[in-house]
Amino acid sequence: MEPEQEHDPAVMESTVFLSPFVSVGACFVISVIYVASLYVWNSEHDRVFVVMIIAPFFVLTLSSRDVLEHYSMWQIMGFREEGLLTATLVPLLLTVVLFLGPLSVQLSNGVWRIYSEPMYWLNAVRNLVWLRNHVVAPLSEEFTFRACMLPLLLQTFRPSIAMLITPLLFGLAHLHHIRERLKKGRPLREVLIVSFFQFFYTTIFGIYSAYLFVRTAHFVAPFVVHAFCNHMGFPDVQEVLSQPDHRKYLFFAFYVLGLVGWIVLLPTLTTPNWYTNNLFWATKL
Repeated sequence: MEPEQEHDPAVMESTVFLSPFVSVGACFVISVIYVASLYVWNSEHDRVFVVMIIAPFFVLTLSSRDVLEHYSMWQIMGFREEGLLTATLVPLLLTVVLFLGPLSVQLSNGVWRIYSEPMYWLNAVRNLVWLRNHVVAPLSEEFTFRACMLPLLLQTFRPSIAMLITPLLFGLAHLHHIRERLKKGRPLREVLIVSFFQFFYTTIFGIYSAYLFVRTAHFVAPFVVHAFCNHMGFPDVQEVLSQPDHRKYLFFAFYVLGLVGWIVLLPTLTTPNWYTNNLFWATKL
C-alpha cells in the first residue's frame, strides 16, 4: 500500500516537527562530510559512493516519526514514480528558456551542430572530465544538498526558509577551492574575488535548485537542470560584446527575453499538482 494514499497532507501540517538544532545541525554535518570527502578519497567515484551511502542515514534516523509513518524515506527524498516524466522534462524546458541568450549565440556561431554528431556524444561518455561535470557532480551535489538536506529542513521550517538554508551551505561548501588556488600560487586578492563570485553564483543556483525540489518533490528535476547548467557554463558576455552592434543588441534582447520569460513561467511550470506533489510540505507552498 502506497503511504501517499493513506492521508490528507493538510493533517500533517500541524504534526510534523523537528527542532532547528537537529535539522540545521544535521545539514551542517552532512556538508562537512561532503567537503571532507574531497580530501580523504582521491577517486571521484569512491567519494560519491561513500557520501551517497552516509547522507540518507541522517534522513532515516532523524526524521519525525509522524513523517515516516506516512511516507517512505525515498519518497521524501524525491524518488517517486508519480509525475516523474513531467519532472524530467518541464524544469529542463524552463531552464532552456532562461538560457535563451547563450543558446541564441550558440545557434549563431554554429556550436549547436556539434551536438548533432554521434561521435561527440560517444567521445563525451568516454571522457572522465565530461562525466564528472555532467553526471557525477550534479548527481552527488543534488543528492546531498537537496535530496538529503531539504527533507530534514522542511520538517522544521516553512519551504521559503528551507530553500534558503541549503543554498548557503551549498555555496559555503565550494569555498574549499580557496585552499587549492592558494596552493597553486595565485594572488590572495584574486583568489578571494574568484571565490566570492563562485560562492555567489553557486548560492543563487542552489536557491533555484532547492525551489525545483520543493515544488516538484522530485530529485530528477534539480539533477537534470544542474547537468544542463554545467554544460552551458556561465554566460560568455564578452563574446556578445565583441559582436557587431546589430547582432550585439539582438543577442542582448534574447538574454532579456529569456530572463523575463523564465521569471513569468517559473511559478506556473512548477505548479506542485503537475508533479503529483502531495508530500507533507505541499500545503505550505
